[in-house]
Order: sequence, then structure tokens, then C-alpha cells
Amino acid sequence: MHAITIPEPGGPEALVWDEVPDPVPGEGEVLVEVVASAVNRADIMQRQGFYDPPPGASPYPGLECSGRIAELGPGVSGWAVGDEVCALLAGGGYARKVAVPAGQLLPVPEGVELRQAAALPEVVCTVWSNVFMVAHLRPAETLLVHGGSSGIGTMAVQLARAVGARVAVTAGTKEKLDHCARLGADILINYRDQDFVAEIKQATNGAGADVILDNMGAKYLNRNVQALAVNGRLAIIGMQGGVKGELDIATLLGKRAAISATSLRARPLSEKTAIVAAVREHVWPLLTEGHVRPVVDRELPMTQAAEAHRVVEESGHIGKVLLVAP
Repeated sequence: MHAITIPEPGGPEALVWDEVPDPVPGEGEVLVEVVASAVNRADIMQRQGFYDPPPGASPYPGLECSGRIAELGPGVSGWAVGDEVCALLAGGGYARKVAVPAGQLLPVPEGVELRQAAALPEVVCTVWSNVFMVAHLRPAETLLVHGGSSGIGTMAVQLARAVGARVAVTAGTKEKLDHCARLGADILINYRDQDFVAEIKQATNGAGADVILDNMGAKYLNRNVQALAVNGRLAIIGMQGGVKGELDIATLLGKRAAISATSLRARPLSEKTAIVAAVREHVWPLLTEGHVRPVVDRELPMTQAAEAHRVVEESGHIGKVLLVAP
């Protein structure tokens, strides 16, 4: 088969469409014939040489895909050859075929086109596990989402609104903020010329955000704590703004606040299976009923993965950028 390989770390041009051995499904796995994958920041870090796949995972980038089951490995039940699925991956989505643990499969939701289902697994599992399973966002609480127009952000806005929470977002342009508003965001903050701490305080009558979903890491750490409400929860899922920051412990203690930091890719199979099961139970009905939808900026041929990476690195997109297999 063919896959996007990374012979040497580097810029987008380091991505090479090449012939590679076909994957073989092991115990408890299925072989998926890939229709589409999606670009995530982790793929960019892998291409640059900063984020190797976990042991035993495919060496090719791609943390999610959609497609059809081509083969069942030993011990798999509940799925059949030909089923249309999307999948959470530890790697290998930028390829014609990928072997996936059956516990990381999801059926394509009714009303969602097969290609666009590739935009769902990574973002839905990330948002649900962090905002709801860890930070326990509740109805009528306020969620602040940094990077509200990203794939993660657009899904977080929709899911929070679906459970009755109030949503604030940060983004860098009016176009992106307008799109977040159409998805249901109530509080729109342009981080280029507004202080999100002051804005969230003003919008909540001084209380602050109950939950913050942060992709920036060090750059926003102390200000995020300032923006939290009493008993607030900060969920860190990225480090686009650096890895080392200063934390005001006194403020954290005074607010009785909590900070969590998680990644999804390296979690053990049992944890990923539990997250996928929770997503299927709680989020898939919202997709089927049309309350939540994948947000796709554009679709590019998988052979043009380099261009897709450039778009994402330049933040010139809203939602997800898909790679369609030839």
C-alpha cells in the first residue's frame, strides 16, 4: 500500500507519499481501508521530530481516520467486513490501510458523510475526556475555550452548548469569532487586542470561568488561573505557548481550583476504549440528532499532506483539514 512517510524530520516537505508494507491486524484488531484522515497538531510535531509514536504504533502520522473494515483480526466480534467506521488511532491514519484496536472504532453517525467522519474521533475523544470526564463541566457553568475556531475548539463549543453550559472563546480574527458565535459561543474574545482575563471576568460578573480548555500551556498558565472561578478547573491539552510557566500557588489555593494535563495518544488501550465507549454513549446521539456536527475547513488529497500541514501551521483554517485517500 501507500502511506505518508517521514524519512527525515523537517518542514512540510518532509512528508513523502511512498509504498510501504501492508499492515496486518493482530489480536483484537481490525484492518480499515482508509477513506480520509485529518490533520492534528500532534502530526506536525511528529513531522518535526518532537513527538514519536508510542511503542508498537504505526510510524506514519495520522491520529484518526474514517473508512471501511477490510478484515477482522483474531478475537474481534461485533463488527463485520464492509462496516463504515471512524477510528481513534495512535498513528497510521495517513495511509491507504491501518490496523486499529476494535475498542477504538466508532460507527459513522447517521447523517454524517463517511469522509467527514474522519474529523470526529480525535477531537470528540479529547473534548469529552477533558471537559466532561475530567473537568466535569455542568449545565449553567461557563466554559472558556482557547482557540475556539480550531477542530478541538469548534467541537468543544458545540458539546458544551448541547449540555446547557455557557461558552466563551478566544480567537485571532473576527471571521473566526463569528464562526464560533454561529456554533453557539456566547462570549467572543479576540486575543490579539483583548485581555481574556478581564473579558471573562466582566462577562461573568467577576466570577470567572468554571472550566478552561487550554491548548497554549506555559504562556497562558498564570492568566488562566486568574481567569478561573472559585472551584474552577483548568484542563491543559497542548503546549503551543511553551512548556515551562510560572504558577501562582496562592491564587490557586484561594480559588480551591484544580489543574489537569492530559494527552490522548499514549494512553493505554483500556483507557482509550473507555473514552471511546463514553463518546459513543453520550456524543453519538447528539450527532445523529443534528445537535453537533463535524466542522471541516477543506479536503485535500492525501498526497498533498504537505500543503495541509502548511495550512494548519499558519492557522489559516476553521475546524478540521481532511486528507482524502486516493
